[in-house]
Amino acid sequence: MVRKAKVSDIERVVEIYENIFKAQDRGELSVGWVRGVYPSRETAMQAIELGELFVLEDDGVIAASAKINQTQGEEYHGAKWSIDAPAECVMVLHTLTVDPELRGKGCGTQFVDFYEKYALENDCPYLRMDTNAINASARRLYARLGYSEVDIVPCNFNGIPGVNLVCLEKTLVK
Repeated sequence: MVRKAKVSDIERVVEIYENIFKAQDRGELSVGWVRGVYPSRETAMQAIELGELFVLEDDGVIAASAKINQTQGEEYHGAKWSIDAPAECVMVLHTLTVDPELRGKGCGTQFVDFYEKYALENDCPYLRMDTNAINASARRLYARLGYSEVDIVPCNFNGIPGVNLVCLEKTLVK
């Protein structure tokens, strides 16, 4: 079940971030995040306060989180999108996280399915998201779910320098 996050969820969301950082430190994942820079407790709290953070519960435990809104970052403006979609018809998925200890259970797929349904419910048939070029697992997931990589934008992203930001899109209706 995916639902809007509550303030009481913050500790678990931050724990997932830390679990991802630890897996990255051990060489099990490569996401390109920097501990203490992004993502952080502050970014999660801000998303909760804006009503934009969602969590996926698996057997009563928060297994995943992501921010969903219509905000296209500055980096998106330089991307070569295949469709010049009106901003009010675009929904964006940010910072999809799945606890590494719960990987392989389909949580990422379930979350993206929710995102797509949420976008349609909000009259946004054009979906956009991004990931760091070094995040091979996210890139495989998004490709499998029908997202097209349209561009790679070199940038400083969320306070992290030297990111090659992969911009992805999908249209739900034609």
